[in-house]
Amino acid sequence: MILEALNYAASWPLTSAAHRLFIRSSVNLWARANRCATAWAEHERRTKAAILAAAEGCRQRRTVVVLGSGLLRDVPVVELSRLFDTVVLVDLVHLASVRGWLAMKRLKNVRLIERDLSGLDPLLDGQPLEPLAFLRQVPYLDLVVSANLLSQIGIGAARRLDGQADKGPLLRQVIGAHVEGLAQVSAETCLVTDISYTVIDRSGGRHETVDLMHGADLGDVRAEWDWPVIPFGEESRDYQILHHVIAR
Repeated sequence: MILEALNYAASWPLTSAAHRLFIRSSVNLWARANRCATAWAEHERRTKAAILAAAEGCRQRRTVVVLGSGLLRDVPVVELSRLFDTVVLVDLVHLASVRGWLAMKRLKNVRLIERDLSGLDPLLDGQPLEPLAFLRQVPYLDLVVSANLLSQIGIGAARRLDGQADKGPLLRQVIGAHVEGLAQVSAETCLVTDISYTVIDRSGGRHETVDLMHGADLGDVRAEWDWPVIPFGEESRDYQILHHVIAR
């Protein structure tokens, strides 16, 4: 708890007022990732491999933008900083622990941007839903990575819309806008996201499966795997929550 409190306190002045609300959830994720490091290791390795495979397919390697860079556990940022002239990391919050790690690595070509990537606010205001339109302003863009972000956009939007009678179409719009935004980028793209989760008991029985994409079509899949986001013992001795991940 002490380390979490210190990370929270150190991140507060480094985060814009509009996004300080999200520091707590980022710190909680940081703590869980540390506790579940062994269970998450294969997922992180496969995510990094998918990103590097996309990087290797780029004809030029000038600028790469990583959407949902988060804790950088699943982003091969050191390798990307060697391959590309500029690495841009975009997320709601960049924790002090992440900033300190980047400083320690002396990755001078890495840039941090705070940004809400959901597009939900403009949608609710009746404006066009183009959450990734800002990518058109990025010069020399050769690769865009969406790193385990899309499901979180859907979860966050669902919380914001809690109590609304039929929020399914709006959630599909928000998720679809992210996928469409990637499709419209004139650069290579890599999408890695968990698309569903299942509650499983120790005998292998499946108790609940939830579609995190709310029926949105993500297109062809190049790779897929399972990620024990909540392994046995994290929240319950008798159940784990297994997320299904795809890369494209």
